[in-house]
Amino acid sequence: MAHTGGVTADVSLTWRPPHETDLHQTIGPLRRGPGDPAFFADAGGGVWLTARTGAGPATLRISRRPGGEFRCDAWGDGADAAAKGAPAMLGAGDDDATFTPGIRVLDDAHRRNAGLRVPRTGRVFEALVPAVLEQKVITLQAHASWRQLVVRFGDPAPGPVPRPMSVAPTPERWRSIPSWEWHRAGVDPRRAATVQRLAAYASRIDEAATMSPADAAARLTRFAGVGAWTAAEVAQRALGDADAVSVGDYHLSNYVGHALHGRDMTDDEMLEALAPWAGHRYRVIRLLMAAGVPGRPRRGPRMAFVDHRAI
Repeated sequence: MAHTGGVTADVSLTWRPPHETDLHQTIGPLRRGPGDPAFFADAGGGVWLTARTGAGPATLRISRRPGGEFRCDAWGDGADAAAKGAPAMLGAGDDDATFTPGIRVLDDAHRRNAGLRVPRTGRVFEALVPAVLEQKVITLQAHASWRQLVVRFGDPAPGPVPRPMSVAPTPERWRSIPSWEWHRAGVDPRRAATVQRLAAYASRIDEAATMSPADAAARLTRFAGVGAWTAAEVAQRALGDADAVSVGDYHLSNYVGHALHGRDMTDDEMLEALAPWAGHRYRVIRLLMAAGVPGRPRRGPRMAFVDHRAI
């Protein structure tokens, strides 16, 4: 057992990755904004996350140790399950051996970000809720809604958290949130109803973690309110899918078009441009963004902030 903040961890795990792994680049996509109550990066370089496992809630602190090992300390009823899942969350199963950049901009991006991996939490419903909240609204607005709902209806994080943190609500709790609380959090009735409808099938949704990428996408998009964009956003975080492209994103096709070919693109054109890297298309997008490759100059209209509380 390990001591963190003077408190002994319920479960500790040490893991040495088989390939270069950057902690913050790899699990950064799991954070839903700087105020995410389920994610916090501390001053010592460690990352704190909360999770709801089949055994219950858990808090994890993951840090890089001298020599390249990672240390995961976990607290709560779900500590054992959460700690055992830490290597996958750090990209243990993300094999980029078949990835060949092939062009200079990607060669440079890959060399400069060799530790970027695609995470896999295995917690599909947990990733699905914030993805639904991000449908057709600006990211800042969705993050604010997520923060308010998780703090209000989630559970306090177990363990010696460095700041107040929360574990996302259970499916039953998501279903019980009254309409006025969704309204207060800035979530319109359509997205609220989608989350509550999906919560009724959380166990079926979580089965996608055992499926192939194609079957997982088919399972998720079978539910009303879950399209290709939402399924891809979940696959990138919960399923470790290095090929999942968020088709239908407001900015992505133009970003990829300018990063690779210096022009705007439709979704179909984007997919054609990414075709040479089939199996690694999401990896390509992550690498381009991580390397700071510029996309489309900001000259067009931006998605507007919609205050659903004023409706």
